Amino acid sequence: RWEEKKKEDGVKWTQLEHRGPYFVPPYEPLPQDVRFYYDGKPLKLSLATEEIATFYAKMLDHEYTSKEIFQNNFFHDWRKEMTSEEQEIIKDLGKCDFREIHKYFMDKSEARKALSKEEKQKLKEEADKIQEEYGYCILDGHREKIGNFKTEPPGLFRGRGEHPKMGMLKKRIMPEDVIINCSKDSKIPEPPAGHKWKEVRFDNTVTWLASWTENIQNALKYIMLNPSSKLKGEKDWQKYEVARRLKDVVHKIRAQYRADWKSKEMKKRQRAVALYFIDKLALRAGNEKEEGETADTVGCCSLRVEHIQLHPELDGQEHVVEFDFLGKDSIRYYNRVSVEKPVFKNLQLFMKNKDPTDDLFDRLNTTFLNKHLQDLMDGLTAKVFRTYNASITLQEQLKALTNPEDNVAGKLLSYNRANRAVAILCNHQRATPKTFAKSMQILQEKIDTKKKQVEEAQQELKKAEDELEDTKDAKAEANVEKKKKLLKKLEEQLAKLNVQATDKEENKQIALGTSKLNYLDPRISVAWCKKFGVPIEKIYNRTQREKFAWAIDMASEDFEF
Repeated sequence: RWEEKKKEDGVKWTQLEHRGPYFVPPYEPLPQDVRFYYDGKPLKLSLATEEIATFYAKMLDHEYTSKEIFQNNFFHDWRKEMTSEEQEIIKDLGKCDFREIHKYFMDKSEARKALSKEEKQKLKEEADKIQEEYGYCILDGHREKIGNFKTEPPGLFRGRGEHPKMGMLKKRIMPEDVIINCSKDSKIPEPPAGHKWKEVRFDNTVTWLASWTENIQNALKYIMLNPSSKLKGEKDWQKYEVARRLKDVVHKIRAQYRADWKSKEMKKRQRAVALYFIDKLALRAGNEKEEGETADTVGCCSLRVEHIQLHPELDGQEHVVEFDFLGKDSIRYYNRVSVEKPVFKNLQLFMKNKDPTDDLFDRLNTTFLNKHLQDLMDGLTAKVFRTYNASITLQEQLKALTNPEDNVAGKLLSYNRANRAVAILCNHQRATPKTFAKSMQILQEKIDTKKKQVEEAQQELKKAEDELEDTKDAKAEANVEKKKKLLKKLEEQLAKLNVQATDKEENKQIALGTSKLNYLDPRISVAWCKKFGVPIEKIYNRTQREKFAWAIDMASEDFEF
């Protein structure tokens, strides 16, 4: 299907038929003996109020519920949904006691884990039935898997980083919120009984099957095809091909922006410095704010004077720029970078006579920057630079770090180190996982046990060698060989555990997955696996292998990005 003839520009499909989204089942009320308490007394809540209370109760052991902004947003939204009688009573979150509800859901979760194999199998079969019915569509005669065919359940918005809207109420999605997209001649999906769709469209220039607007950020949400589908695979492949095209012109682009650092036009100078940051530091372009997004997040073009500090010299380096701002998803970007002298001089000039809250690049916006990028190369955007620099970095790091003599565990450590260099470049951070200390402790115990086994095996081998020295017979010789083999096997196992511990420690605050799935040409990883005899499943899990099926088919061991 990769080779089927291409459609005319803009047309994505000629036939699209599906069942529409699968809606989250309605709320099930709490049992009579599970109570909510206010000011020490049990209080029976109306159904809508109770449902929202369960959202908060489920998160009691999460650090979110200890944050003031989360508590305030939750309480504000919760009160809006209460009856007037409930509003009269419930006026202080501090007097609310959700512990019984929390315990009920914890017990339920534990009971689910303790189900017998047969009961778990039954649940799996029910889920498979739903997947079978709603999880596939017919696209141009092919049965294609749909990605996220279920609507998101209602709950409390978490957001990433320190998001100012955390704790707000994510409302239940109803059929009346949903726009359906399919082909005119297909069987149009039936809405659930007693409901109707917001709208039915027949738009073959887009690839989504259904869409709705969520209430927190007013952002559009879509039901799309699974990443393993032909349409998604082609789009992915094209994305990396555009980034590969940049390789041929990047030297010219760099020469051009260097020349523009001395331009007589201030607008050009600012554009050239911004482009240097996008290229060297993989910064996002900025200005890409969602409607209704109140978080003070910025990108390259929207940087303010307060977001950078200039140091003529710092820690033995010259011309250091210190960045500190909130990037996409309210994730902090903090970096100290030694830049070239003309860039430093220009930044001093851009900051002259400005207040901290003034724009650093006051003559620049993303439209102007993107138009310039498009003129430099067809299809070029700031994201293409990120993809290009991420992929090139991975390829170079893999060449530098991989030792062909290493065992598979050693090679995987090198791979993750190369991947980490990319994640650091792209500022893909994460909070240390809650389970980190516990899992590290378990791993350390395994290492200690294995060390003991190695020591014992060394002693056993020494004993066997002494015995051979005395008897010099074939049986003793065979025993020495056996003990040597065992020792070698145990030493390899110990080395593997040590590698795992190093890897875990180094990656505890870095999110490797984002770059691996979105910015790194998978053909680089596939070629590396084939060249060094590393099974592909060590790098990509089953879902990822389906997503990158095109790359696994296409890349030989000598692929160069």
